[in-house]
Amino acid sequence: MARHATVADIAREAGVSMMTVSRVINNKGDVSAATRQRVQEVVERLGYRPSGIARSLATQHTGTIGLVVPDVSNPFFADVVRGVEHVAYTGGYNVFLCNTEEDPQRELAILESLEEKRVDGVVLVTRLEAHLLRAALERQPAVVLINRRQTRRKRMPAAVAVLLDDVGAGRAVTQHLLGRGHRAIGYLAGPATSYSGSERAKGYLMALEAAGIHPNPDWRRHCPPTVLGGHEAARELMLSYPDLTALYCYNDLVAVGALQACAELGRTVPGDLAVAGSDDIPLAALVTPSLTTCRAPRYELGGQAVRLLINQILGCPDECKEIMLPLELVIRASAP
Repeated sequence: MARHATVADIAREAGVSMMTVSRVINNKGDVSAATRQRVQEVVERLGYRPSGIARSLATQHTGTIGLVVPDVSNPFFADVVRGVEHVAYTGGYNVFLCNTEEDPQRELAILESLEEKRVDGVVLVTRLEAHLLRAALERQPAVVLINRRQTRRKRMPAAVAVLLDDVGAGRAVTQHLLGRGHRAIGYLAGPATSYSGSERAKGYLMALEAAGIHPNPDWRRHCPPTVLGGHEAARELMLSYPDLTALYCYNDLVAVGALQACAELGRTVPGDLAVAGSDDIPLAALVTPSLTTCRAPRYELGGQAVRLLINQILGCPDECKEIMLPLELVIRASAP
């Protein structure tokens, strides 16, 4: 294996001290133009690359950030990852992508690993309970949460997060279903630890209460945020409450599972049961019937999170603040 060129190699080839080479590489110090050019020519000829470890020790920055998501196979997070990586690359940062598989213990282990790697900051989609999250974040130099309000931290008192207007989304979908004459509307709420699931539930309940409807609490079911999770929860809910005429689903994958359950039970969509999702992943327009849903700006969600994180890493020269992004109702065949 070829040996990498060192500062000592450059100094010997250029006939200067290692301190002079260091000054040239870091563009510092009093070095004549002729000497600087000679050192730079040797650097180029030997293919010298500065040590990232050494540079991080000197600057206290590694040029890396962690991105932690619950499920990389979920199409929602694919676009979030693209947004994060694009903005991070433009800002000179590399990204460690970490997948927790919806497992809080794995998430804690990943956050500990990122701490050990001395990342400059973390963009986090979390499933941790509040007390565990607070303790984990205290050990990170900078954190931006996606779709979760951040508890106060000693070093960063401001809430730094990028949120979707999930309350507005839940209200908009439910109002749409109410406007089509539905009164018995179930809600498949996703994981119990999901901030989006609980916020969308608030919007759902607000719309029903404004219409004078007091829903049966059992019309709401938590489920894994997957097609299988949606299939099992929708099937159970429809068998238990056959008078339901509509289902609002935490995300589009859950809604696709609900469509499968309807087909299995012989219930037509939207004739017997209207089904609506949220996020508008590409699959939503491809299934039959196509899904009514709320379009989330997924790429922008990731990009905005990294912009906030880099700002925080730099000491918040711009205000470190919470950003909320709107969702857009998209009406399709499953709930026209």
